Amino acid sequence: MRLQLDKDQRALRDGVRELLARRFGPEALRDAVERPGRLDRELWRELGAAGFFALRLPESEGGVGLGLPEAVPVFEEAGRALLPGPLVATHLAAGRVPGAAEGDTVVAAALGGLLEWGEAADVVRGDTAGAVPLRSVDPLTPLHRLPGAAPVDPVAVLLTAAEQLGGAELTCELAVQHARTREQFGRPIGAFQAVQHLCADMLVRTRTARAAVHAAAVTADPVDVHAARLLADEAAVRNARDCLQVHGGMGFTWEFEVHLHLKRAWVRTRRAGPATESEELLAAVLLKGKT
Repeated sequence: MRLQLDKDQRALRDGVRELLARRFGPEALRDAVERPGRLDRELWRELGAAGFFALRLPESEGGVGLGLPEAVPVFEEAGRALLPGPLVATHLAAGRVPGAAEGDTVVAAALGGLLEWGEAADVVRGDTAGAVPLRSVDPLTPLHRLPGAAPVDPVAVLLTAAEQLGGAELTCELAVQHARTREQFGRPIGAFQAVQHLCADMLVRTRTARAAVHAAAVTADPVDVHAARLLADEAAVRNARDCLQVHGGMGFTWEFEVHLHLKRAWVRTRRAGPATESEELLAAVLLKGKT
């Protein structure tokens, strides 16, 4: 099984990274935090024009005609950039909801007992009866709580895991960069063993999650998807926490994005439903294999 990105996939990933760096850099991120609940519709349409939402839509239907192995690195980049909005829901709606593929329509969906960006969307899919506004820990993700948790499409689970992976990768990089440049007692803090252990653990979690997420993109097996989800959730949350530790108190300030990655990671862990559902699915498969 090939888990490394090929030349075309790397070019796609790099193109999305360049687009987001140009259109949603640090200043745009801070502006979005200061104006919660508002989506940049111009950026949304630019994503549509770049094929972000129509990536897996067949060419015969006006899409790009690629698959999950190409969608995963694209959503990793969205996770790295903390791009706000119902990206997964709109991507899944391409070809089903008019204007979703082009970015002209913002689509939200009831996923995992939560509704993200419902009031800012043009179309809301799924049963939202009884939705209650919820104070979101993530200022970039307005939420409503739903009374029930309908089953979540495995593709939505995998793309969310890809976003988690992107966040885990970036927080690992931020921690290493800070450890190399921040000095304490006359030398970089990366020279201290405790900091080295934190960064090493972050790297291991990231690479483990990356292998699982990319393997699930190839197999599209629900069991692989849920295993990847659990590993990616752990990597995103624990890496963000460890990155905060490396940054010290400054990691909690608005000038740094580290705390935003932790808050977004917490929210994403609920998008695919409670983690116990994925754990129980994997446990059932393992137990079945022993009988």
